[in-house]
Amino acid sequence: MSPVSGVMTIPDSMSSEGIVAHVRRLEALGHRSVWIPDMFGREIYITAGYILANTETITVASAVAHVYGRDPIASAQAGRTLSDLYGGRFIQGLGVSHPIASEMRHVPWENPVTKTRDYVTAMRQPTPLFSFDKTAPVPIYIAAHGPKMLGVAAEGADGANSYMQTTEHTTAAGHRAVSIYLPLPAYQRQWAAQGFTEADWSNGGSDRLIDTYIAWGDIDTVFERMNAHIAAGASAIVLAALNPDLSAHDSPWDLVEAVAPGP
Repeated sequence: MSPVSGVMTIPDSMSSEGIVAHVRRLEALGHRSVWIPDMFGREIYITAGYILANTETITVASAVAHVYGRDPIASAQAGRTLSDLYGGRFIQGLGVSHPIASEMRHVPWENPVTKTRDYVTAMRQPTPLFSFDKTAPVPIYIAAHGPKMLGVAAEGADGANSYMQTTEHTTAAGHRAVSIYLPLPAYQRQWAAQGFTEADWSNGGSDRLIDTYIAWGDIDTVFERMNAHIAAGASAIVLAALNPDLSAHDSPWDLVEAVAPGP
């Protein structure tokens, strides 16, 4: 059985029609959820609503919505509204992101652990604003790598999302995918704690770094890497499928189809 519970997709690289066609194809393959990132293009909750309105069964997850982009009440309203309007088909993934996310909004950067704990606590508070809501609570997943943030997820959320972490040769696609994270101190600290040095995240990233965090090879090899994470304690895998054709903006469908649980 495939350990994949969802697929990460970047709608910013697609047309509006392309987004719908892409997610409907995932839905037809039996993928249970699609995870969309909060980058610097389309607004994540509006995009989630657009996808939900044009699909029938697939769950949409924010992965992750920046907490510096909205106050906790606004985030709670967005999540609960989407869940209410679309039959509970929304998962709310949240994260502090990186200092650039606060700087570009002219908001002071705060201690990430304290910020996240206070934010989720505020979101969970009952308020008259949600008197319309008759649905079950929206699942909240926190982007977390270190033990303190994982503790926040354990205390106040329904789960944690970890990204590019070890379980205890990639092509140029892997280097491209990792390149945007190389200058970010939060990832550099994690890599250092896992035995890497500055030389590994400089000059485009070392092959050793890329090979550690990107599963590549034939389908059996990819499954082996995914199952290693399951064996290490992960409850599910969200696939971020990289296209070896660097000029392509769509997913490598042979991989996406191979890991699908089936309709």
